Formats: sequence, C-alpha cells, structure tokens
Amino acid sequence: MQLSNIHTHTNFCDGTDDVETFCRVAHEKGFKSLGFSAHASIRRKTGFKSDWHVSDEELEEYLDTVRAAQKRWAGRLTVYQGLEIDYIPGLMGPADREYREMGLDFIIGAVHYVLPTKGVPFTVDDKPDIVLKGIKEGFGGDNMAMVEAYMDSMEQMIRAGGFDVLAHPDVIKKNNIAPDGRIDRIFNETDDYYLNRIKTLAELMGKPDMGQVLVVEVNTGGLNRGRTKDCYPSLPFLKLFREQGVPAVINSDAHSADHLDGYYSEAQKALLAAGYTETVTFEGRQDGKAVWKSVKL
Repeated sequence: MQLSNIHTHTNFCDGTDDVETFCRVAHEKGFKSLGFSAHASIRRKTGFKSDWHVSDEELEEYLDTVRAAQKRWAGRLTVYQGLEIDYIPGLMGPADREYREMGLDFIIGAVHYVLPTKGVPFTVDDKPDIVLKGIKEGFGGDNMAMVEAYMDSMEQMIRAGGFDVLAHPDVIKKNNIAPDGRIDRIFNETDDYYLNRIKTLAELMGKPDMGQVLVVEVNTGGLNRGRTKDCYPSLPFLKLFREQGVPAVINSDAHSADHLDGYYSEAQKALLAAGYTETVTFEGRQDGKAVWKSVKL
C-alpha cells in the first residue's frame, strides 16, 4: 500500500507532536507524502473561544513552519500545506475568499459545530456529557433536531464548495456508543430520516460544480483514539459515496505521529466492502485544482 496522509494535526492546534516530528516519523514509516491540516483559526471570525484551533496569532507561523518543512524534506518526503476549515452557518466556511488567497495546497472541509435555537454553540464530537447537555439546553432535548442541524450545515457546506476533501462526514456518530456498549445512544443510524440525509450528501458530493473533483476521506481517527468501532464514514454511508462515483482518500486524522498509519488496513477493508477497487492520493495543485492519483486497493 502506498502510504500517505493529508489530515494531520500538530501542536499548533490540538495535536501533540510538532511538524518536524511528524515528518521524521512519516519518512521512517515509508510515507510518500504528508499533508498538514491545522484546524483553521476561528476566534476572529466567529468570536468563539477554542483551544483546539490554531490561534489567529499563530496562523502565519504555522504556515511558515510547513513551508520550511517542504524545503527541508524535499527529495525525501513530499510535504503539503493545508487547513481543515470549519463550516459554521453565517460565520465562516471553506469557500471564504481569504482561504483561496493563502495559496494552500489543499483544504479539508468539516462540520463540527451546531448552532442551537437557544443556548450556546457546541461541537457534535465533544465529550458525551457536553453534547448531551447541548442537546438538552439548545434543542429542548430533541436529539434529532441536533442531527438535523448538523446535516443542514453539511449540505450547505458542500453546496458552497471551496474544499477538496470532505472530512469525517458522519463524525456526529462519535458519541453514539456509550461506555457500557449501548449503541444508538443519541440517534438511530438505520433511521429512515438519517439514511435519506446521508444519501443526499453523497449525491451532492457526486455532482460538484465547474468540473471540480470532490473527494471523501475514509478517516481512521476515531479508531486511533478509541472513540469508534469503525471508520468515518460507516459502511452504509461509504457505499452511497461509491454509488455516486465519489473518490475516496485514506486519512488517519493523526494527532500524534505514532497514529500516522493507524488502522489503514481497516480503511482498506471498508473501501473494498463498499465496492471500491481503488483509492486516491493527493498529488498537489494544477491550474487551481487538486490533482489526485488513483491507486489500486
């Protein structure tokens, strides 16, 4: 298997290792390429406080550090510079002009936050007690109202575009398994409403505007951190992407260097089970568009 990863979080945001450590470990593991994707700064644009996004003050340092690594590792490891950008309705998203003007190699589009009808915004993949409290206070205890808000944002982000890779499209399932093993704690993943919503997302991803190729990631981050029992997206969701002809890239969503290739074999098995015969790897940008290389599974 050709090893690569373009979903990587360093200590500039919520990762534990620095850029150089990630590059060194990736090289030792035989990686062909490595892309860095810090969580884009959020406070200036939204007013939200966060300790897991790169700060506005350190954003330029992050970009400079990755640029320096690109030069330092040239000929040994191809290093790409990117951001994981949150879509938050009315506040920020991957399609914002400022991100296009940064000269990034790639952009990962993600939805973490939901904006409740009352109460404070929260992230759907936060600690279970925080998520359940957010549902109670912000959505009147209506779990499916939270799911609907998440799905609405996902649809809006895909329609708006501006990203190359769709991040963990069902990260909302992260807290669906309770510590006691009870499943569907927040919502039923076989519910018709949920299935119809993920089908719509897959259809939108399969029909991007202006000939742009949008890629979904098979993300092993939940497995790496012991929070899920399978990849993002789950198999039924991944099958929908395959039916729509959406290419898939394997990413580890690594927050530490030792997770760089974590559970890649499980990601391969999931792709094959969904009917994929190949995955893609990122090859840079040309004429303003991401270039992808197909690799047989």
